[in-house]
Amino acid sequence: MKSLHLTFIIPVYNRPNEVDELLVTLKNLEGNCKFEVIIVEDGSTITSKEVVDKHTDQLSVNYFFKPNTGPGDSRNFGMKHANGDYFIILDSDCIVPPNYLVEVDTFLKGNKADFFGGPDAAHPSFTPLQKAINFAMTSFLTTGGVRGKQQQAKSFQPRSFNMGISKKAFEASGGFGNIHPGEDPDLTIRLWDLGFKSAFIEKAFVYHKRRISWGKFFKQVHKFGLVRPILNNRYLQYNKLIYWLPSLFVLGLFLAFILTFFNIVLPVALFVMYFILVFIFALFKEKNLKIGFLSVYAVFLQFLGYGSGYLLSFFYLNILRKEAAEIFPHLFFKN
Repeated sequence: MKSLHLTFIIPVYNRPNEVDELLVTLKNLEGNCKFEVIIVEDGSTITSKEVVDKHTDQLSVNYFFKPNTGPGDSRNFGMKHANGDYFIILDSDCIVPPNYLVEVDTFLKGNKADFFGGPDAAHPSFTPLQKAINFAMTSFLTTGGVRGKQQQAKSFQPRSFNMGISKKAFEASGGFGNIHPGEDPDLTIRLWDLGFKSAFIEKAFVYHKRRISWGKFFKQVHKFGLVRPILNNRYLQYNKLIYWLPSLFVLGLFLAFILTFFNIVLPVALFVMYFILVFIFALFKEKNLKIGFLSVYAVFLQFLGYGSGYLLSFFYLNILRKEAAEIFPHLFFKN
């Protein structure tokens, strides 16, 4: 079987330095896969045009500028202008290891997959904060484990920081919707319902920088929590009790502290043991005390942000019976 023709789709908003770093890693990709790169500037005020022009002599790269309509619509725009058999979607804050395309090509030659995803990892050059947040988002001790390590083809939901989709699947589905965040699982469910198969390519990982502060991280996971009940109501057959886990964690932690006023300390002790376990696993993984402590805080923020967002959204949508776009207009782009 001949190697595939692949297209990297990279939406960007005011991040020329990230684009430069990402394109350097794409130039260093190994293997015989033919590929092109499409940069979609989503209405940026600080554009990446000059950065892209530096790499055109060594990369087949096309640059497009369009009004700001959100990352989902920008990815769709890029895929409409792509020539590949498969489109690989990356976030601009990713670094791609040299063997990435070899792993994707090898997997797709031996397996049936209409769309796929890979994991993210922390690069040695990442800051302690970035490594702590990466641990929180990917560890099996957290919701990251549920989110990012399901290897069964029928259940894995690729995330658009590292996602591939066939041209056929894109054209049949119409691509991403206008919700953000949440456009990834929304597209996955629609693809499943159309009969397309997903896959997890464990070795096709990227280094995902997540250049964010604690405040931005909390805001991000809070939005994730807000979106999930919207998707649950939209696709009832895919609603799972496990999505309640962060909210139950937050409610349980609050109740545990209340019970200490009545000299009932066992629930708090269980939570303390959990966070000690988080610290130990992060310390073992990163071999750094600071990252171990920061990981505890990152996990706490992750549960608090997601759990509070989920409860708030569930209350408005299922108790007050409000429309999602009316209550949370910031979660929907107007294309």
